Amino acid sequence: MAEVYTCPLCNSKQVQSYYSNENSSYWRCSECELVFLPKRFHLNNIDEKSRYDLHQNNPNDVGYRRFLSTIFNAVEKHLKPHAKGLDFGCGPGPTLSLMFAEKGYSVDLFDKFYADNPDIFNNQYDFITATEVAEHLQAPGQELSRLYDMLKPGGVLAIMTSMLNKGIDFSTWHYKNDPTHICFFNQTGMQHLAKKWGANVEFVGSDIGLFFK
Repeated sequence: MAEVYTCPLCNSKQVQSYYSNENSSYWRCSECELVFLPKRFHLNNIDEKSRYDLHQNNPNDVGYRRFLSTIFNAVEKHLKPHAKGLDFGCGPGPTLSLMFAEKGYSVDLFDKFYADNPDIFNNQYDFITATEVAEHLQAPGQELSRLYDMLKPGGVLAIMTSMLNKGIDFSTWHYKNDPTHICFFNQTGMQHLAKKWGANVEFVGSDIGLFFK
């Protein structure tokens, strides 16, 4: 029986086999162009967390702060004094939130493994960041929409993830080799979200989408 999948971003059934290797089989949506791994290839929670535990994200690491400065600068220029934010998927060494706190902003944290505080989903925020998070989401359409709904009017949702473009050879692309990376956006996928939400989207560099409510 042929495999049938639904796109986890836009729910389209117009998906085709895209690329396979000895470990995985990737599919691509014709509607929003998301490339994704079917659930049978996803790690369980224990193995997923073990992989994240290897990340060396240190708030005192100058290089890591420099990496985050692109999204920090892109977001901060749209904020009013004392804006309230959420760092979604903050990881084991929250750093972006500290960078905002150092500038006088208040930031809540959420991470399903390291800062599991479901109360934040009842809040409204001036800004939300999801840095290197989108590629890990099993249901990106649903989960990112929930974040957008938590924005106050005039708020901004910043999504940073390495995006596919025509210059990337997927077969040799290092980003797919992390087993916790299960979905891959391009700008078309980001524009699909903007249209769905009625949001304005602005791209910063090759890997950041800013959505304005």
